[in-house]
Amino acid sequence: MKTSTLPAIRVKPELREAAERALRPNETLSKLMAASLESFISHRIAEDEFIARGLRAAETARLENRYVSAKDVLSQLDERIAAAKRK
Repeated sequence: MKTSTLPAIRVKPELREAAERALRPNETLSKLMAASLESFISHRIAEDEFIARGLRAAETARLENRYVSAKDVLSQLDERIAAAKRK
Protein backbone atom coordinates (compact mmCIF):
# COMPACT_ATOMS: atom_id res chain seq x y z
CA MET A 1 0.00 0.00 0.00
CA LYS A 2 1.33 3.39 -0.94
CA THR A 3 1.33 6.11 1.67
CA SER A 4 -0.06 9.55 1.10
CA THR A 5 0.54 12.91 2.65
CA LEU A 6 -1.81 15.04 4.69
CA PRO A 7 -2.14 18.76 4.23
CA ALA A 8 0.37 20.86 6.09
CA ILE A 9 -1.14 22.61 9.08
CA ARG A 10 -0.27 25.96 10.53
CA VAL A 11 0.18 26.08 14.29
CA LYS A 12 1.39 28.61 16.81
CA PRO A 13 5.11 28.38 17.53
CA GLU A 14 4.31 27.44 21.15
CA LEU A 15 2.37 24.37 20.00
CA ARG A 16 5.17 23.21 17.73
CA GLU A 17 7.70 23.68 20.53
CA ALA A 18 5.49 21.70 22.92
CA ALA A 19 5.16 18.92 20.34
CA GLU A 20 8.91 18.80 19.85
CA ARG A 21 9.44 18.61 23.63
CA ALA A 22 6.97 15.70 23.79
CA LEU A 23 8.96 13.61 21.32
CA ARG A 24 10.38 10.33 22.59
CA PRO A 25 13.90 9.24 21.66
CA ASN A 26 14.12 8.37 17.95
CA GLU A 27 10.60 9.73 17.34
CA THR A 28 9.99 12.30 14.64
CA LEU A 29 7.38 15.00 14.56
CA SER A 30 5.79 13.19 11.61
CA LYS A 31 5.51 9.95 13.62
CA LEU A 32 4.00 11.85 16.56
CA MET A 33 1.45 13.53 14.29
CA ALA A 34 0.49 10.24 12.61
CA ALA A 35 0.11 8.47 15.98
CA SER A 36 -1.92 11.39 17.33
CA LEU A 37 -4.22 11.31 14.32
CA GLU A 38 -4.73 7.54 14.61
CA SER A 39 -5.53 7.91 18.30
CA PHE A 40 -7.97 10.74 17.65
CA ILE A 41 -9.74 8.78 14.91
CA SER A 42 -10.09 5.75 17.22
CA HIS A 43 -11.49 8.00 19.92
CA ARG A 44 -13.93 9.64 17.49
CA ILE A 45 -15.17 6.23 16.27
CA ALA A 46 -15.67 5.02 19.85
CA GLU A 47 -17.48 8.25 20.71
CA ASP A 48 -19.79 7.93 17.69
CA GLU A 49 -20.56 4.29 18.58
CA PHE A 50 -21.26 5.26 22.20
CA ILE A 51 -23.71 7.95 21.10
CA ALA A 52 -25.40 5.57 18.64
CA ARG A 53 -25.84 2.94 21.40
CA GLY A 54 -27.33 5.57 23.68
CA LEU A 55 -29.77 6.73 21.02
CA ARG A 56 -30.79 3.12 20.29
CA ALA A 57 -31.29 2.46 24.01
CA ALA A 58 -33.41 5.60 24.35
CA GLU A 59 -35.55 4.57 21.38
CA THR A 60 -35.97 1.05 22.78
CA ALA A 61 -37.00 2.49 26.16
CA ARG A 62 -39.58 4.73 24.47
CA LEU A 63 -40.98 1.91 22.36
CA GLU A 64 -41.20 -0.53 25.28
CA ASN A 65 -42.10 2.18 27.80
CA ARG A 66 -39.41 0.74 30.11
CA TYR A 67 -37.35 3.21 32.06
CA VAL A 68 -35.08 3.06 35.10
CA SER A 69 -35.27 5.98 37.51
CA ALA A 70 -32.17 8.01 38.25
CA LYS A 71 -32.66 7.14 41.93
CA ASP A 72 -32.44 3.41 41.13
CA VAL A 73 -29.37 3.86 38.96
CA LEU A 74 -27.57 5.89 41.63
CA SER A 75 -28.51 3.33 44.24
CA GLN A 76 -27.05 0.53 42.12
CA LEU A 77 -23.87 2.55 41.58
CA ASP A 78 -23.56 3.16 45.32
CA GLU A 79 -23.87 -0.59 45.89
CA ARG A 80 -21.11 -1.28 43.36
CA ILE A 81 -18.83 1.28 44.98
CA ALA A 82 -19.45 -0.16 48.42
CA ALA A 83 -18.73 -3.69 47.16
CA ALA A 84 -15.51 -2.55 45.50
CA LYS A 85 -14.37 -0.85 48.69
CA ARG A 86 -15.02 -4.03 50.68
CA LYS A 87 -12.69 -6.03 48.41
